[in-house]
Amino acid sequence: MLEKTFEPKAAEPRIYAQWEDSGLFAPRAAKLTDGAADAYSIVIPPPNVTGSLHIGHALNNTLQDILARYHRMKGKAVLWLPGTDHAGIATQMVVERKLAAERAPGRRDMGRDAFIEKVWEWKAESGGTIVRQLRRLGASCDWSRERFTLDEGLNAAVRKVFVQLHKDGLIYRDKRLVNWDPHFQTAISDLEVEQKEVDGAYWHFAYPLADGVTYQHPVAFDEDGKATEFETRGFIVVATTRPETMLGDTGVAVHPEDERYKGLVGKFVTLPITGRRVPIVADDYADPTKGSGAVKITPAHDFNDFGVGKRAGLEALNVMDAFGRITAADTPDVPAEYEGMDRFAARKAIVARAEEEGWLREIEKTKHMVPHGDRSGVVIEPWMTDQWYVDAKVMAQPALKAVEDGATVFEPKSYEKIYFEWLRNIEPWCISRQLWWGHRIPAWYGPNGEIYVAETEEDAREQALSDYDSEVVLTQDEDVLDTWFSSALWPFSTMGWPEKTEDLQRFYPTSDLVTAADIIFFWVARMMMMGLHFMDGEVPFKRVIINGLVRDEKGQKMSKSKGNVIDPLNIIDELGADPLRFTMAILSGTRDIKLSKQRIEGYRNFGTKLWNAARFSQMNEARRVEGFDPAGVQQTINRWIRGELTKAERQVSDAIEGGRFDDAAGALYRFIWNVFCDWYLELAKPVFNGSDEAAKAETRAMTAWTIDQTLKLLHPVMPYITEELWAELGKEGPARDGLLMGETWPVLPDAFVDAGAEAEIGWLVDLIGEIRALRAEMNVPPSAKPPLAFVAPDAATAERIARHRDSILTLGRVSEVAVAEAAPAGAVTFVSGGATVALSLAGIIDLAAERARLEKEIAAFDSDIGHVNKKLGNPNFVARAAAEVVEEQRAKLAEAEEGKARLQAALKRLEAL
Repeated sequence: MLEKTFEPKAAEPRIYAQWEDSGLFAPRAAKLTDGAADAYSIVIPPPNVTGSLHIGHALNNTLQDILARYHRMKGKAVLWLPGTDHAGIATQMVVERKLAAERAPGRRDMGRDAFIEKVWEWKAESGGTIVRQLRRLGASCDWSRERFTLDEGLNAAVRKVFVQLHKDGLIYRDKRLVNWDPHFQTAISDLEVEQKEVDGAYWHFAYPLADGVTYQHPVAFDEDGKATEFETRGFIVVATTRPETMLGDTGVAVHPEDERYKGLVGKFVTLPITGRRVPIVADDYADPTKGSGAVKITPAHDFNDFGVGKRAGLEALNVMDAFGRITAADTPDVPAEYEGMDRFAARKAIVARAEEEGWLREIEKTKHMVPHGDRSGVVIEPWMTDQWYVDAKVMAQPALKAVEDGATVFEPKSYEKIYFEWLRNIEPWCISRQLWWGHRIPAWYGPNGEIYVAETEEDAREQALSDYDSEVVLTQDEDVLDTWFSSALWPFSTMGWPEKTEDLQRFYPTSDLVTAADIIFFWVARMMMMGLHFMDGEVPFKRVIINGLVRDEKGQKMSKSKGNVIDPLNIIDELGADPLRFTMAILSGTRDIKLSKQRIEGYRNFGTKLWNAARFSQMNEARRVEGFDPAGVQQTINRWIRGELTKAERQVSDAIEGGRFDDAAGALYRFIWNVFCDWYLELAKPVFNGSDEAAKAETRAMTAWTIDQTLKLLHPVMPYITEELWAELGKEGPARDGLLMGETWPVLPDAFVDAGAEAEIGWLVDLIGEIRALRAEMNVPPSAKPPLAFVAPDAATAERIARHRDSILTLGRVSEVAVAEAAPAGAVTFVSGGATVALSLAGIIDLAAERARLEKEIAAFDSDIGHVNKKLGNPNFVARAAAEVVEEQRAKLAEAEEGKARLQAALKRLEAL
C-alpha cells in the first residue's frame, strides 16, 4: 500500500541513482535500421565552472530535460550532452581571491605556470558543484560524455579553428578600441559590461578657434526659430562628461546640416592645455538639438568617436595606460604634470584649470549611464590596444541566410528579429583576453616581431625557418581567447571534432538548443557562424527555443540586494524538484516569468493530488489486469475517460513537439486534476460501491490503466513522483520490469474518442456543476440534501437520469432525483442540457436572511467597483502608476463585476421563490 505522502527528500537521491545505474541516460546503441529521424540531440548551454544552480538554470535545464525524456520515451536515441565552461575571468577572479584569503603569493608573484596549476586544483575540488546540482533537478544528461571547454579534446579543436580562420584571413591582429577593465587588466566582452546610472555632469568648454578665425553665433530667435541676433565668437563650445579625455582630442564634429557651423567645417581649434591644432569636421553623429551641437572627438577613448575618427581620418591618440592613468607615451604634447595621474584625479585637475583660465563655460548636473566591469566593479575604459579579431561581418552572412531560409528556426519566431538585427550590424569580434586562465592563443613572435600562427610550437618553428637561417627564440602570445570563442564550437567540438566520430555522424546537427534571449548575440549567433564554417555548411541546431527571464511575483528582476531571489536548491530541499519543474514548465510561455514560492507550493499540491488519487484507486482495488484492452470497455464513464486521456495525450505530445512547454503542463494539469481526479474518480465511486460486479471489475482495470498512461505523460515534467508511483503500483498485478523512464510514450488511437460517451458525461458534469454553483450561491449548508426534480424531461434525458441517478445523488448532495410535470413550490429552477431542473430549497434556507446577505455582498461589490473605477478614471494614476499596478486594478474591477453579476442572478432566483 502506498504511504500517505510522497517524501521527495528520501526518494529523489534513490531514484536518481537508479536512473544513472540503468544506463538510460546514454543514447541507445545504433542499429542498422536507424535513420536521421531516430536520433535526437541537445547540447547543454555550459554553465560556468564557478557557478551554482540559480533559477535561470532551473528553468533552462527543466525544459531541456522535458525534451530529452519525451524523445527517449518516443523511442529515439537521445543524446543530451552536458559540460561546463572554464569561464576565464570569473574563474581567475575566484582563484585570485582564494589565494589572497589564504595570504598566498599573488598570481604575478608565483608566475603563469604555478598559477594555472592552482586553478586546476581549484577546479578539481570545487568545479563540479553545478553538475551535482543539475542532478538534483533530475537532469537526464549522458554524464559519460561530459565535457569541459579546457579539456584536451576541446583544446585541440580550438587551436585548429584559430589556425584555419587565420589562414582563411578571418582572424587578424589590429589596434582598435575595446572595453578595457583597468582592474583585471584585460579586454572584456559587452556581456561583461554592466551599465550603471551615476550622478555626473556635462562640462561645457570653450575651445578657441585657431588662426584668428571668428564666426557669427546666433543668440536670439523669433517664434519660428529663425535667428534674429548674433554675436561674434572666436571659440566653439563643446560639452563632455569625461574632461580627462580631452587630452586625446583630435577633432571637433558638427552636423553637416547645422547652419551655425557650416562656415567652420575645415577650420581648426587650438586644444587648451596641449595647444594641439585639431580640425572641425562634419559628421551626422553630432546632434544639432543637443547642447551646443558641437562635440569633441577622442577616437582612442570613445566608441562613437572612434567611428567619427575613422570616417574623418582623424588620428587616435591613447592618453591612458592599462591602469587608467594619464600617459604621454603616444602624445608628447600632454604636459608632464599629468603624467601618471589617475583618470578621475586628472578630471578634477582639468576642470579646475578650465575654470582658472576661463574656458569652462558651464557645469550642467546630470544622471547618466556609465559602463562598469560586472565583476571588478570599476569604470570600464574604452581603450586602444592591439588585439586579435574575427572578421564577424564575413562569417555572419551564412548565419543570416541559414535562419532566413529556415534551416534553423527560432521559437518564438519574434526572436529572429533580434538575431537579424545584431548580425546585420555586426562589428569585428575581439577574441583576445589579457588573462592566464583560458585557451592560450596559438601564435608565436619572432625576434623581429614576425607572427607565426600554428597549432603547435613545433609547427611555428618550422614556419620561422623560412625567415631565418637557423633556430631562433620564439615567444608565445601571452593572451588567451575569449571564453565565447571555445563555446562557439560547443555543438561539434564536444562530439569529437576534428575527428570524424560516430557521435558527429549520428547526432550533428543537433535537434534543439534551449537558451536565454540575452545570449542570442554572444553564443547562438557565434555557434551558427562557426558551425556553418567548419561543418560543411550544416547548421549546429535545427531549432532554437528561447526561454524567458525569471522575475519575482511583482515582475521585478531578482537580485540579492532586493532580497527577492528564489534559490532553486532551497526549493528542492523543502518542496522537492517536481513542483519546481512543473512551475517552470507551466510559466515558460511568457517572456517574463513571474515566480513566487506560493506558486511552487500550489504545484506541490498538484503532485499530492495525483498521489492521493493513486492511493484512493489502490484502496478500491484498482489493479492492473493482464491482457486488459481499453478498446473493449462498455461503461460510459470508462469510454469517456479513455477519450479524455486520448485528447490529453495529443495535446501534450503536440505541445512538447512544438516547444510549448506551458501548453503541455496546462494540458496535464487539466486532465489530472479537473478530469481524472475531480470527475472520473468521483463518478467511479458509486460503481466501486455498487453491486454490479462486471462494471466494478471493468472500472477498476480502467482506472489502473489510465493511471499508468497518465504517469507516462507526466513523467518528462515531474519525473520523480511518477517514477515512484510507477514502481509502487507495479508491485500489484502483473509483474513489470524496468523504470518508467524507459517506457514507451503512449500513442492512443483516434477511435478511443467516443462522441456519445463525451456528450453524456458532459451533460452529467454540467448538471453537477450547476447544482454545486446554485448551492454555493444560495448558501445551502453542506449537510443539507434538498430534493431535485427534472421538469418534463424528454425520453433521452430520462434515460440519462436513470443511468446516472446514483452519481447525481452522491455528487450533487441531493436527497432524491425525481421527474415531475411542473416545478415544485419553493424550488429554484435552472436549465441544464436543455432540461429544466428544480432544486427545492423551501425550509432549507432562511429566505429573508439569504436576501439580506446577498444584498449586503452586492453592496460590497458596488463599493469596490466604485473605488477601482475612481482610480482608473484618474489620468494621473494611469499615467504614473507602474503598468503591473494598473493591470492589477483592471483585473480587480473585472473580478468584482463578475462577482456582482453572479450574486444578482442568485438574488433574482431567490425572489422568484
